[in-house]
Amino acid sequence: MMKKYKNLWIALGVLVLLTPLGMLATGTAWGEWGAEELLEMIGFMPKGMEKLSNSWTLAPLPDYSLSALSNGFSQEAAGYILSAIIGVLVTVAVIQIIGKFIPAEQEGANE
Repeated sequence: MMKKYKNLWIALGVLVLLTPLGMLATGTAWGEWGAEELLEMIGFMPKGMEKLSNSWTLAPLPDYSLSALSNGFSQEAAGYILSAIIGVLVTVAVIQIIGKFIPAEQEGANE
């Protein structure tokens, strides 16, 4: 299976290694606004967001870093890469689990 998707895994690996480039950008990433930032940007906070804004207070990797890895650019870059690896692994695991419940299409079935 790995040989079949070798180019995909290589491209994914390159993207993981490029994630620290986001640290060079100014401002926040699109869609990652906090309640206060959104209020400042558009002048109001949607009711649903206001209701749920304090329900998630413990992030596994806040700001894409570990407290032990936030002393310099290279340590923060390692945090970004670690976050990307964890994201890829979780995504692959979820796809694998969902794939167990979806029947595979048999070769030659449409002939």
